Amino acid sequence: MTSQVSTEREPAAVKDVRRLERVVIRFAGDSGDGMQLTGDRFTSETASFGNDLSTLPNFPAEIRAPAGTLPGVSSFQLHFADHDILTPGDAPNVLVAMNPAALKANLADLPRGAEIIVNTDEFTSRALQKVGYAVDPLDDGTLDGYQVHPVPLTTLTVEALKEYGLTRKEAERSKNMFALGLLSWMYHRPTEGTEAFLRKKFAKKPQIAEANIAAFRAGWNFGETTEDFAVSYEVAPASKAFPPGVYRNISGNLALSYGLVAAGRQSGLPLYLGSYPITPASDILHELSRHKNFGVRTFQAEDEIAGIGAALGAAFGGSLAVTTTSGPGVALKSETVGLAVSLELPLLIVDIQRGGPSTGLPTKTEQADLLQAMYGRNGEAPVPVVAPQTPADCFDAALEAARIALTYRTPVFLLSDGYLANGSEPWRVPDVEDLPDLRVEFADGPNHTTEDGVEVFWPYKRDPETLARPWAVPGTPGLEHRIGGIEKQDGTGNISYDPANHDFMVRTRQAKIDGIAVPDLEVDDPDGDARILVLGWGSTYGPITAAVRRLRGIGHPVAQAHLRHLNPFPANLGEVLRRYDKVVVPEMNLGQLASLIRAKYLVDARSHTQVNGMPFKAEQLASALKEELDA
Repeated sequence: MTSQVSTEREPAAVKDVRRLERVVIRFAGDSGDGMQLTGDRFTSETASFGNDLSTLPNFPAEIRAPAGTLPGVSSFQLHFADHDILTPGDAPNVLVAMNPAALKANLADLPRGAEIIVNTDEFTSRALQKVGYAVDPLDDGTLDGYQVHPVPLTTLTVEALKEYGLTRKEAERSKNMFALGLLSWMYHRPTEGTEAFLRKKFAKKPQIAEANIAAFRAGWNFGETTEDFAVSYEVAPASKAFPPGVYRNISGNLALSYGLVAAGRQSGLPLYLGSYPITPASDILHELSRHKNFGVRTFQAEDEIAGIGAALGAAFGGSLAVTTTSGPGVALKSETVGLAVSLELPLLIVDIQRGGPSTGLPTKTEQADLLQAMYGRNGEAPVPVVAPQTPADCFDAALEAARIALTYRTPVFLLSDGYLANGSEPWRVPDVEDLPDLRVEFADGPNHTTEDGVEVFWPYKRDPETLARPWAVPGTPGLEHRIGGIEKQDGTGNISYDPANHDFMVRTRQAKIDGIAVPDLEVDDPDGDARILVLGWGSTYGPITAAVRRLRGIGHPVAQAHLRHLNPFPANLGEVLRRYDKVVVPEMNLGQLASLIRAKYLVDARSHTQVNGMPFKAEQLASALKEELDA
């Protein structure tokens, strides 16, 4: 093997260039190795190049697990293609393993023939022993059947940065940029954006910025000159996958944040976030805190209960109020959610679901909060539930949740999850003119005349179409009113213990939710002759759609439908379900939606479930659906 660590670009050697339709790459190493940053940069350049893409960051819950151990492995998977894709890919074509732990943790996911780039400098006796390797897997035949590229990444990086006056430890930190440069050469990724990013990121430390750029260029040059990499690859832009428009790469949490900001602007209301940091929802708090210029106010509370309490107070005061959390936080917020139901005020409860119960798996994904969102309160306390299906769709789902909350004066659950929150895909930036009009009218005067002819304000006099009560901002002259958690008299809002009144109010609140206008469920059944319907919700959209495509590609007719609105269900759902001989519901829980479907529609919905903290794989789902077809 020869190596070249010059920081200047060398003329390209004459090497084969092969065109591929798609590639799945996984970067893996210690939490401190910068794998998430490396993946983010490769993703950004891939997005700017015009490929369709989908990503899967995967990192440990520990802030810093012991270096070189299996619990400390962090990875970032990217699937990019010259056509429309839906998932981060079932199995990597390329694994970049920065140490033995990264190799051992990820090797089982690789198909035979995959390429493995290993940092040989880290394969020391001590590092091998930490993860249970008795002998070096690079030498004992463990990797036979794979295309292995042993690269001394650390040594080459330190050599490339000699002139920058860094300590060895400081220089070693740039080895992820060397790896990024090598992969950028292998797949013809643009480089200008990464160099500009590094200069901006380390603007206050220009020496560090230039050292990282030098390591990045050295990795590129190594790919061009070494004999071990005889082939590079091209994946053309996915020009046919995208309608004309302006696109950017976006994660689910960022898209959801932008959706909330847009909802505030479209409603003409100040956006208020009351939140307590919790993985994987904290990014929304961080992002919204950057947008005070759009009338956004963020409050980092001392705990979950204070966060939602402040948000509900902001709703009472006339703001578009939001609280963000994950499953454990929803449990703590449940009493205040019930209060919001009783007060009938608009409030968005954003639940970025993660593995449970209790603290569970903070950095792993799950869909197990559906029944908690539906029923996790005392008494009859119905709340609408909305779920996005892709990272980019989180933007539209936030707008839809805001529409329902503002129109019907109700708290609304928005159920995203860790897979959507941290994953990313291209997003077409919408025109402001195309966004929904969410403006609301506050009560500005008396709305009821008593029997003796006096005009008064009744806080629970309802709109006959939506059953929403009026929203009166405190301080409006003549609209003084009192609301609270104890049952209210219909119309007046006075405290009432009358049994008939309580029965009426309970049924009225339920009727308001049941009457929410939601679009009919759309069914994808191209030939109209499918016997089986695959019904999903939330982040299972990508794997389900990919699996259905595979089955159709081999001649099996399969219908697919995906629910955005989980409470209330679309009005035509029952009719859709009865069209098919079989209904299969894949979920990342133990069958929560399937249970709701069985109970409400008396349909034998069959569950296909997974609760391992990872999203479904398309091939796995395709095999399960094939078994249902053949049964």
